[in-house]
Amino acid sequence: MKRYIFSSFKKVVGTLLVVLCWSCDEYVAVDQPNSQLTTEAVFEEVSTANAAMTGLYSKMRNNGLLSGSVTGASLYLGLYADELESFQVSGTNNFYNNTLVATESSVLTLWNQSYRQVYEANAIIEGVTNSVALPEATRKQLKGEALFVRAFIHLHLVNLFGDIPYVTTTDHNINRQVSRMPSTIVYERIIADLEEAQQLLPETYVTTERVRPNRFAALALLARAYLYTGAYAEASNAASAVINSSLYVWEADLNKVFLKGSTTTIWQFMPNATGANTAEGGLYIFVAGPPVVVGLRTDFVNAFATNDLRKSLWVKAVSNGSATWYHAFKYKQRIATASSLEYSIVLRLAEQYLIRAEARAKQGELSTAKEDLNVIRNTAGLPNTTAVTAVDIVADIMNQRRFELFTEFGQRFIDLKRTNQLDAVLTTSKPGWNTTDQHWPLPEVELTNNPNLNPQNEGY
Repeated sequence: MKRYIFSSFKKVVGTLLVVLCWSCDEYVAVDQPNSQLTTEAVFEEVSTANAAMTGLYSKMRNNGLLSGSVTGASLYLGLYADELESFQVSGTNNFYNNTLVATESSVLTLWNQSYRQVYEANAIIEGVTNSVALPEATRKQLKGEALFVRAFIHLHLVNLFGDIPYVTTTDHNINRQVSRMPSTIVYERIIADLEEAQQLLPETYVTTERVRPNRFAALALLARAYLYTGAYAEASNAASAVINSSLYVWEADLNKVFLKGSTTTIWQFMPNATGANTAEGGLYIFVAGPPVVVGLRTDFVNAFATNDLRKSLWVKAVSNGSATWYHAFKYKQRIATASSLEYSIVLRLAEQYLIRAEARAKQGELSTAKEDLNVIRNTAGLPNTTAVTAVDIVADIMNQRRFELFTEFGQRFIDLKRTNQLDAVLTTSKPGWNTTDQHWPLPEVELTNNPNLNPQNEGY
């Protein structure tokens, strides 16, 4: 772990310094004190304990793997795979060209931000565990949320870097010497955290806008983790629990899926101010060409079926008369509006249908797998699948995942990786692709400061 991450916390080992500076952040519905609070003070009051948790969500929304911003996984992995094209002279080109190096500053920043957020999740877990002042329901809620966050961040990290440390403490002396764990062990810990989280979290949301995870959010992420590890029966069961909940109602209108009040949203990030919308809208939408940062790859847009409503409703063309570019249009708002219309959706119901469809097909439950697949296809204006065999059904599911989940936190890259299709797909569409690009490099400075993180990933 980079010395900076943990040395910055060294003076507060055993003490969580929570800077409650979110006066314009609507996650917090209480008056904010202007001072920094020790761990004991934070976890003596429900309001300040909740503020510590929502403050972490604010940071995750703005920076790191789950941010929809220019420094988030959606952008980087969309470029790294075959969804997005870079129009920058520098900045994102190494992701787009698959030419990352161990000194890549963007990778270092993402690594640092991720483990800072893990540190804060661990501080909350320790704080509520040691608190004697908080009501039991609050302690369970906050511990469940923090376990969920810790698992979520590690789930992305293991898919980017392979073997990684699974950090579960705020103890600086332990953290500065952590070693990489085999990815199989990392997944075991992710699943253990999520299983505990879903037991601790209530089924109902603690807010009206689904910005704090509930039991079904933990189950939704658990379904994903089970799928990634080949635990298909467990993945199907977890996804079914979410799908069958009365909290979620299927939305047939694709124009409403990404609105803040969508009935298919499982978990989302609230903007930082009244009238603000999503980082994704500001990043992806452009009104004149060529794009400044990124656009959708033309070959990706052309791969949609002609009658696929997702192409007409979630993709937008921009022309200057001589050339045409495309941008993601899931989120429609590029700038602020009188009141916020869209929140950044992190987990949604469509993925659960796709998870269950794949898990069922892998278990030979072909009829019900096709039923789940057809929910996605029909909503997109496509007819029922014609696939008959398990292999063909899974191939159609993967195809639907490509067009349903594009620009959503790198799911395309992870799907290609977990199905061993990275080389087959990307060597034809990405001239710079090499087999070793399946993993990102660990930041070189991390290996220097903590040799226990060696060896470096192959190819770097």
